[in-house]
Amino acid sequence: MLATPLLVGALAAGPVWAHLALAAFWFAGYLAFFATGLWLRSGRRARYLPPVRVYAVLAAVLGMLVALLRPDLVRWAPLFVLPLGVGLAAAAARRDRSLPSGLATTVGSSLMTLVAYDTGGGEDWTRAWLLAAVLAAYFAGTVFYVKTVIRERGERAWYRVSVGYHLLAAVAVAVVSWPLVIVFALLTLRAAVVPRTAATPRQVGLGEIAATVAVAVTALATL
Repeated sequence: MLATPLLVGALAAGPVWAHLALAAFWFAGYLAFFATGLWLRSGRRARYLPPVRVYAVLAAVLGMLVALLRPDLVRWAPLFVLPLGVGLAAAAARRDRSLPSGLATTVGSSLMTLVAYDTGGGEDWTRAWLLAAVLAAYFAGTVFYVKTVIRERGERAWYRVSVGYHLLAAVAVAVVSWPLVIVFALLTLRAAVVPRTAATPRQVGLGEIAATVAVAVTALATL
């Protein structure tokens, strides 16, 4: 979820050197976000603060580098305020694994597709938004799916929501790409079958790597 939107946006527009600086900033920003979330969840204990400072400074320096290289990219910053705020507020309330927090994180991550596309000088913004929307739809589905195989395993309500969401997503992508319908149909099948098995978190994670690659490659090839 962290790397894929960046890669998809860069590949869709064409990789440029500025993408390296953007990637460094993006990963440092995530580390700062994660460390801050841990600090807030701990009740602001002092021993969790040093990583926040280190990663925040690193992200700030790399952010200034990106701004120097491509000052026009700063216009994307407001789009990340809400997802970031929801995530941090959830961490402070010790609800960082809640549904709103998970969905906010997926939306924020998917928005990086647009920034990376802009960095590469892409001009077909209909395609860029569709790529971001497809990734958001997929990653939002993983929020439901992962709950059904780990924390909410055996909960019928979560299972129904997960399968239902995937069915709706498969129907929605039919508007833009039939090959994506096949991919999302397979994702729906996995959402229906895997929670009924004894799959381990490691096996689920490996499966999601394959699923992410399938969604990204198919979206790039057909949109």
